[in-house]
Amino acid sequence: MAVRIRLQRFGSKKRPYYRIVSADSRAKRDGRFLEQVGTYDPMQSPHKITFKQDRYDYWVSVGAQPSDTVRSLFRRFKNDAAKAEG
Repeated sequence: MAVRIRLQRFGSKKRPYYRIVSADSRAKRDGRFLEQVGTYDPMQSPHKITFKQDRYDYWVSVGAQPSDTVRSLFRRFKNDAAKAEG
């Protein structure tokens, strides 16, 4: 079983809201998943991104591959957290 960390779309038409989930790569985009590790709301200004960093790190450590979008969102989340600290 190959695990991917990817976005799961929610929200109404033209008002997207995403959950960041770890899921079997063969599962449907909005189908079954293993665990929710964060959220992404592109409709807020600025975009709101949340991660359970310990769970994200766990899934990556056991071999889960983040999608390109999730990888860039996590990078942005880490930069925002670093700016908030210092």
